[in-house]
Amino acid sequence: MFEIASIRRPNPLRTLFRILIISTIFLIIGFYLNVMGQDGKEVLIKKNLPKQSNEAITKNQQGQGRPSTERPKEGLSTLIGEDVESLEGEFGKPQRIDQTIYGYQWYIYNLHSNEYFQAGVEDGHVVTVYAIGDQLDIEPFEIGQPVEEVFNTQYIDTNVDINLGGNTYRFELNDTDINLRPLIQLGDIYVQLYFDKFTGELSSVRYLNAETLIKERSYELVYHGELIEPPAPDESLWEMVQNGTAKEIFDITNVLRLRNGQKKLRWDESVANVAFEHSKDMFETNEYTHTSAKYGSLSNRLKAAQVEYQSAGENIAANYTDGPAVVEGWLNSQSHRQALLSKNFTHIGVGVYQKYYTQDYIQKLK
Repeated sequence: MFEIASIRRPNPLRTLFRILIISTIFLIIGFYLNVMGQDGKEVLIKKNLPKQSNEAITKNQQGQGRPSTERPKEGLSTLIGEDVESLEGEFGKPQRIDQTIYGYQWYIYNLHSNEYFQAGVEDGHVVTVYAIGDQLDIEPFEIGQPVEEVFNTQYIDTNVDINLGGNTYRFELNDTDINLRPLIQLGDIYVQLYFDKFTGELSSVRYLNAETLIKERSYELVYHGELIEPPAPDESLWEMVQNGTAKEIFDITNVLRLRNGQKKLRWDESVANVAFEHSKDMFETNEYTHTSAKYGSLSNRLKAAQVEYQSAGENIAANYTDGPAVVEGWLNSQSHRQALLSKNFTHIGVGVYQKYYTQDYIQKLK
């Protein structure tokens, strides 16, 4: 029988203890699993979550969990549930619309890096918002907010329970989740907080309604009843998702570079083709490595594509929810962060094949 923990209320001593250990945790762990590739370089692979179990939750325990706080009355979180006319009435037409595999479309607002956000629209209504621009109103949080301040002002627990349509869902967060990308309930919506473990500050936020959170399943999930599933993507949808995700990774990378005092990278289509073929090769061979058994190292692949460059670098990853999630993963891995924020690189190409991701950076010859 699956047990639900009893309701726990915020404890000042418990909060203080968490704050004291956060700095240590940021030094020794990250949310993401780093493993050594066959070529001796780090490869970013997200752990596959255990298969969701359909275990019973006792009747008198249903609906229990940590106390939720009130939903904000201002800021981007208020968009959740609003229709697309309200979204465009406040922010205008998006710069582009990207497809996802979760049933919604990303409305991309990337005109200004410090106001960058993505609004997920499904059936004419906003169901999720990802925000990383540091000039955005993300009440009750702020981009750049110290992690200690967030832990002082928010109730963060290891379990988040949802009752929806007669079904019961529990997201179970481990210690790394809690400290680097906790999930918080704000009234009838939920928010994922992405912390930069190297600065100890809030990097970005993602607001979601319950259905979208369940479909994305970014944490270990135990449920009783029916699991909400997005429709299976066909080849045509995958192609659109891959193209949109590559652009999002490019956009968010430049937001983070500007935030950290580096110049924006320029897109290089030839390099993007090299990156795409590497992601596809990893998918087909099920190997997470910078050195392909068939196509060789990055330098081999760039040479074959007749790309001229002075220096080059590469980030790869697999099994992440989407573009925003994988970039936040690279940011929290030291070797990947160095490439992402390197002052030497001038151009980038991004290639996505299903849930395999490659960033190839180059410094062009002068």
